[in-house]
Amino acid sequence: MSERVPIALEVNGETVARTIEPRMSLADFLREELELTGTHLGCEMGVCGACLVLLNGKAVHACLMFAVQAHGERVETVEGLTERKAIADIQEAFHNNNALQCGFCTTGMLVTAHEMLSRGDILSREEIRDGLSGNYCRCTGYQAIVNSIETVAQARAVAGAAPSKPE
Repeated sequence: MSERVPIALEVNGETVARTIEPRMSLADFLREELELTGTHLGCEMGVCGACLVLLNGKAVHACLMFAVQAHGERVETVEGLTERKAIADIQEAFHNNNALQCGFCTTGMLVTAHEMLSRGDILSREEIRDGLSGNYCRCTGYQAIVNSIETVAQARAVAGAAPSKPE
């Protein structure tokens, strides 16, 4: 069962191919094979959200998925989002609102925030809190994190980047 298998996927816009153990998680693949250490491993049970990455644009727990399941798919990590400046305003808001705390959960929070804000809706604080329910912050920095995401949602709405929510 330890026979290695070839996989190829797109990670942060680049096609990568490796031969790996079939039981390697996507999180371990990103960290160990590609040295993308922004994907953190916390609980390794899909509870804390530190390992969140985008798979074809949807946030998934990389610790719960085998890398072979991502064969032929498109993965984007916090490094990719940062490199293409897709989360620059979210990162700035986290900094300004002191939402970074110890930083361990931050990458998962940023991926979640990006996914929520990419939907284009103006989010209420309750919707933001609900969207963050899959992320765990041990520093209890939720208030600052919610403030940050709300700030970005409002700024994007003013800038015309997000349509208003239907009444």
